[in-house]
This record gives sequence, structure tokens and C-alpha cells, in this order.
Amino acid sequence: MLLFDRFHDLLVASSLPIGARRDFTRYVDAFYRTEDVGNMFPGAIGGPFANVRLGPDVVSGSMDAYPGYLLKGNISAFSLMHQSGVGGAPKYGVVSQLPVVGRMSLSAVDLSIPPSGPDRAEVGRYSSSLSNGVSVDLAATDDAGLFSYQFPESTKAMIVVDVSHFLPSHRGLGTGQHYVNGNISDVKGANGQLPTIYFCSQFDSRATATFFTETPGNPIPESVQNVDSDEKVGVTFSFMDHKFTSRVGVSWISSTKACEFVNSGIPPGTTIVNLASATKDRWNSKVLSTIEANTKDPDTLRLLYSSLYGIYLMPTNRTAENPSWDSNEPYYDDHVTLWDLFRCSTPLMQILQPEACEEQIRSSIDIWRHNGYMPDGRSSNSNGRTQGHSNANNILADAYVKNVRGKVNWEDGFKTMVKDAEVPPPNDSPDSSAPESSSKEGRGAGLQWLTAGYVSREFTRSVTRTIEYSVNDFALYQVASGLGHEDDAVKYLDRSRNWRNHWNPNATTLGLKGFIVPKSKDGKFIDQDPLSCGGCYWGSAHYETLPWEYSFNPHHNINTLIGYMGGDEIFISRLKTTFESNKDPNGNPKFGNTIFNPSNEVSFTTPYLYHFAGRQDFNVMKSRHIARAYYNSGRAGLPGNSDSGAMQTWLLWNMIGLYPMTRQTTFLIGSPWFDMTIALGGRKTLKISRKEEGIM
Repeated sequence: MLLFDRFHDLLVASSLPIGARRDFTRYVDAFYRTEDVGNMFPGAIGGPFANVRLGPDVVSGSMDAYPGYLLKGNISAFSLMHQSGVGGAPKYGVVSQLPVVGRMSLSAVDLSIPPSGPDRAEVGRYSSSLSNGVSVDLAATDDAGLFSYQFPESTKAMIVVDVSHFLPSHRGLGTGQHYVNGNISDVKGANGQLPTIYFCSQFDSRATATFFTETPGNPIPESVQNVDSDEKVGVTFSFMDHKFTSRVGVSWISSTKACEFVNSGIPPGTTIVNLASATKDRWNSKVLSTIEANTKDPDTLRLLYSSLYGIYLMPTNRTAENPSWDSNEPYYDDHVTLWDLFRCSTPLMQILQPEACEEQIRSSIDIWRHNGYMPDGRSSNSNGRTQGHSNANNILADAYVKNVRGKVNWEDGFKTMVKDAEVPPPNDSPDSSAPESSSKEGRGAGLQWLTAGYVSREFTRSVTRTIEYSVNDFALYQVASGLGHEDDAVKYLDRSRNWRNHWNPNATTLGLKGFIVPKSKDGKFIDQDPLSCGGCYWGSAHYETLPWEYSFNPHHNINTLIGYMGGDEIFISRLKTTFESNKDPNGNPKFGNTIFNPSNEVSFTTPYLYHFAGRQDFNVMKSRHIARAYYNSGRAGLPGNSDSGAMQTWLLWNMIGLYPMTRQTTFLIGSPWFDMTIALGGRKTLKISRKEEGIM
């Protein structure tokens, strides 16, 4: 079997940062995976994990604009806050401006404007041309944005600042956001939704300001200098000039701090060109230069660096911007979600950005200190939703066994893991899609897990929870062992084997026996076709994928799993069947109706499992086929939703030629696409070379 143990010991000293003075941003397509439900954000972003993501909000009928951007539709505003690569429901789209010309109708509710041509984007800059003749250029820092406007000379130039603007959801799932109330005073500070978001806007041209409520054409007398309303509220600015800029800062603390972000990050006189240039330098030095590829193939370079760029758009570093408590610890928000990220993304971040990795771990522990539980998903300073269990446990264990120490308080880290494992959270606000237990954080079905050793079908996502509770208990075993908590280590290792209680040796499909299936409250197996998940969503037993695929997921207990399936040869045969066309009658034709679904994270590790039956060559053949067949450098170049960069990190690992087994020190060896040098932090590098021997 070919694998790495102790990856971090394989280091080569380097005297200079790799990639110095090279412009890798020229290989980044900012529109990568903005088409075909990739949901990536293409706008201006000042650097990795920035708070401000400045770009357009597009409306197109009842289609949800998750990152604000859609390929087709009208632009309703340009706003400073967005997420990238997410599903569920759109978030933010707040702190906005919209350039309009002429006088507005008193009945004008929809001011959205069609574009006059395709938008343009590059790292650090976004540009739009609107059908009303206005040109808009955008650039940003971490906490502020710069708008540059050019109006036609023959028109009256106006900017609408609508405090009540946000990204709506049309799916009817009850998970969308809503405008609550807004306040705007002296055109300096405002809040768009709870919790409060403050902004500070400064124009470089004189303007006449008019407050409005309900519709932008419904003015408030000039004597009124403060408006507070649960209806539409904002202000219109009328300008004599036709070319001017707006500098806008955002803060979760105060409008004063938002103004500080403006003045420190975008001083008066800053141009779009200069700010975008500085942003490119930052992305090159901090992110893109961490992998230097020895290839001249333009498609490969675009795919590599567009993917690398895309994994740093989320989460959000809000250190010193936490409105909920005071702390000297780092603070990260917008984890959407760790369920998607723990397999590939966070292990890669440990290697490429060890400081950020440590900060995010410390942030999760600090959230436990003040909120009671670590998050699985978190946004707007609140935990939720948890798809199976809090996969922060996996991330902590993975970091611990790979010797991440620094300023992490690992005793507290273990305490928060124990809290997740032993104390089911209260179900204070029942989820309408899963009312039987809390979906916000922790183990909603934890009490039954503790008493019965399984999760029955009276709980939604019961099989998903079973698998995740098992692997999370293995995570606790790993940390407990390292800290010397021997009794805890024994307990959690034993509990990590409880997935076996859901193994039905008689469940059969396609001539193969033995699958992980649901159980009733009295412990009896429930009949379920291993090729059917009953919807694969929130109320199903198997979340997002089939029982067949979940049956490969006890990755901490592979030898037992292979034995249950009948040994190496049958295990290999079952893996091969997973990738054969037309084996799933309800499968996705886009993927040849295979059981394997490259767009779901539950399937990420499956092509690499050949290793454990002694066939590393099959791993290389199959994983490389998946990468070549379902990923490309086009704007629809991912097999599904980016999921905050999770899809891109699977591809990056494939390019590197390694695959991480989360919670373990093991990296499975594949085949690198090209020779490369990887910066590991601390002025250390890893050099990877390959031999071309018939790999497709």
C-alpha cells in the first residue's frame, strides 16, 4: 500500500518565497464556476477571508442569486457583503448602491437595470456597463469598498442607497433572510438587518441628499435628518458631476469603526487602478504563489489558480469585529459549512495557510466558550444548521494529530469536543424540516446515541448522524490519546465502532450484500433499497447521497468494513460497480447515472479507497478520470455547487497527487499532474516531481 505518514516531516528548506514577482492572477478567471449552479462570487475581494465582497446583485424572476451574481438578469444594486459557493438560501446583499439617471417615479419599486453587455472581472476589480449608460468600477479592501461611477454627460446622476436591500430567497424553504428594520442618519451609519451591520459612505463629489421610505421616489422633508423604519428606507443622492467615487466601509461594531476602515484602507484620492493593483499583489504573495506549477498548459494553469483563488473566499475573518463578546482570540464567521470542508479543504489549509488554520481552530473553541457549542455551520454570528454532527470535531482532531499547536489551547479544545459528544443541545427553536431535535449545533440525537448506540429513524438524517457520530467519536479518541486521557480514549474508540450497529449483512442490491441501513426505535433494521435514499434531503435517513455510498464512509475503520463486505476482491468489485454507468436508476445523466456522485462531499474519498485493498493504480486511474471528466477551466467547470471551495480543494489534492485521510496522519499517494513546489509556511517548501508513465 502506498501512503504517506507524517507528511509535515517531508520538508525542503527554501531561502526565498516561491513565485516571487510572478503575476499568478493572470491565470485566475474570476467568473470560474459562476455558471450552472456553481454559485461562486465573481466580484472584487481585497484578500483571503475578507469581510467585504463587493459585487452586483442580480434579479431574474424567481431564481435565487446565492452569491448575488447571476449569468442573466437585471442588476438591482451593487452591495458589499456576499457569500461564495453556497446553497440553501442567499445571504447578505446588504450595504448597497445603485446608479440611476433622471427623476424617479413615485411608484418605482423595482429600479433594477439591465446590463448593456457582459460584466468584466479580474482579481481585485469588477466592472459593469448598464443600459442607462452608467459605467461602474469596483475594488475593495478587507473591510471597505470603492465605487467609481461614470454617468452620461446628458443625464442627471443619482445614487440610491437602500438600507432595506438584501438578497431574497424564492425557494419557500423557510431558510431565507428578511429585512427587519433600518436606520439611516446624517448619511453616515445604517443597519440593514439583525444583527446590526453598520456602514460609512463618503463621496468625492458634492450631492443633494433626500431620505425616502417605502419607495425611492417617496421623499421625506429636508428638515428630517434621521429615519428609522421597518419599511423600505434609504437616501438618494443627486450630483452635478458625472464622474465621481464612493468609498464605503462596513463594520459589525459601529459606524465610527466603518469610517475608520474607509479612511485607513481607501484614503481620499485612491483610484480603482491603484487599489486593484495592490490587491493583486496581495493575492499573489499571500495565496497564489503558494503553489508554483511547472507547466505551460494554459487550461491547466487557469484551472489550478482559479481553484486556488476560489477556496479563500470563505469563511470570513472578523477578528476584532465580533459584536457578541470581547475576546483576544481570532474570530471567523460564515462557515457554510464544515460538513462540506472537513474532508479536503481544512487539511489543505493546514498546509498552505498554517496560521489561518490555527486561527480558525482557536475561533471555533472560543465560540464554544461563549455560545456553548462549536459550529458546523455559522453565519451572521450564529450557529446553524448542523447537517449531521458538528464536524469541527473532525477538524480539531485532524489538526491535533498533524501537530498543529501554536496558541491553540488543546485542553479546552478537547472539552468542547466532549461537550458535543455528551450533552445534546436543547431544541429551543425547532427546525420545521426536522422538528424532533436540534439542528443548530452539537448532536441533536445524542441521547439515543449514548443509550442505544445507534440513531433510529425517528430522527431525520439518522444514518448520516450515525456515521458522523462514529467518526467524531474517533476524533475524540485521537485527541484524548494525545493528551493522555486514557479512559476517555478507550470510551470514544469503543463508541466510534457503533456504525456497525447499522450494518445489515442481508441488505442486497446488484447482487451484493451488506449495507448501512436505517433502524427503528426498537433496534430492528428497516428495509431500504441501498440505491434509494428517499429524497436524500433533510427529512431522509441518508443526507445528500445513497446508502451505497454511505456504506463506504467509516473511513476510520476500513479494515473492518472490507471484512464486512467480504474481503479485498469483493471490496474492489463493489468500488468498480460504484463507478460504472447506469447502475443508479435515479442517477444524474450528467455523470452517466453512476452511483458515485462527484458533486457530493460524501463521495470525495471513495475513488481513493482502492488503496486499502492494495490497488493504488486503480485509485490513480479512477480519480484522474473524475478530475478530467467533471472539472475543467470553463465557467461551468465544477461538477456541482462549489460548497465554499470544497469542490476546488478535491481537485487541488488530485493535482498535487495526494489525498488526506482526515483525523489521521495518513496521506494516500496518487499521481501529481505536474512538477510543483508548495510553500508550507515558515519558509519551508515541498517539491513534488513526477514521471510520465501512461497516466491519462
